[in-house]
Amino acid sequence: MASNSSLSVRRINSQVIFVQVLVSCFLFINIFLITTFFMKEYFYTTMRYILFATTLLSDCLFLLLTNILLICSYFGIFMQMWLCIILYLAFSLCTFVTPLTLTAMTLERYVAICLPLRHAELCSTHKTLHWIYVIHSLGFVPGFVILSIFFALASHSHFTQRRLCIVQAFILQTWQGHLRSAISQFYFLVMCILIIFSYTEIMKVAKAASGENKKSTNKGLRTVILHACQLLLCLIQFWCPFIEAAVLQINILLFINIRYFNYVTFYLSPRCLSPVIYGLRDEMFFRALKHNALCGLHKR
Repeated sequence: MASNSSLSVRRINSQVIFVQVLVSCFLFINIFLITTFFMKEYFYTTMRYILFATTLLSDCLFLLLTNILLICSYFGIFMQMWLCIILYLAFSLCTFVTPLTLTAMTLERYVAICLPLRHAELCSTHKTLHWIYVIHSLGFVPGFVILSIFFALASHSHFTQRRLCIVQAFILQTWQGHLRSAISQFYFLVMCILIIFSYTEIMKVAKAASGENKKSTNKGLRTVILHACQLLLCLIQFWCPFIEAAVLQINILLFINIRYFNYVTFYLSPRCLSPVIYGLRDEMFFRALKHNALCGLHKR
């Protein structure tokens, strides 16, 4: 029995170490990309790059928060409820900001390809700041709603005790879980409709285009497809808490393993696609990255 216990501890520790390596790599790459973004004026005055940087910043905070919560869950570290509430609110905001920003980036591609004459007007730096405000406001709503209901239902003892900081700690009634699911599915539906609409309209333009326009349009179409794949992985994480809540009632070790799988597959993997989509596929940003990576020694 002791041997099995020690084996379990070693296995969990190896998983934690693996996650730390992944998180460290993603954070290093994201920070390098953010540094590159601020080193060229064109990037921080262009809508798609500003939204890209917003995604990177959100992902960095998201990776840090989820890594903290994962470690606490793995090792059974309990914390005060007020601290858990702050972490949950920030976690909820970052969870929704990334897919919402990806949707905005898809709409920007739609405007650039389907409404090129209005692109400068609709996608100016001033309008971009407004969109970022709207994105964060919409991302704040789900967490605010869940916490408001929790404050209304929870007794004083809930705020004084130390608990494991997981989403289920804020679900006191069954209908709260249903409401949280409904909010997530509503966001899911709206974002999917916008992605499909953009893809369809860009596809129409791609079929009618020719020469250089066709090449540019097809590249935009591939970008939308990559955004859709990344968005799908981000949206699947909305379902993860419900699966984990059901598993938690069965077996705590199984819950830990499922939580680990969900974290790596649906939380970490979408965050590695942003550097690929704009860090490597975008020719201008790639040149800037190459220049910075070689410390300016690379000659054009």
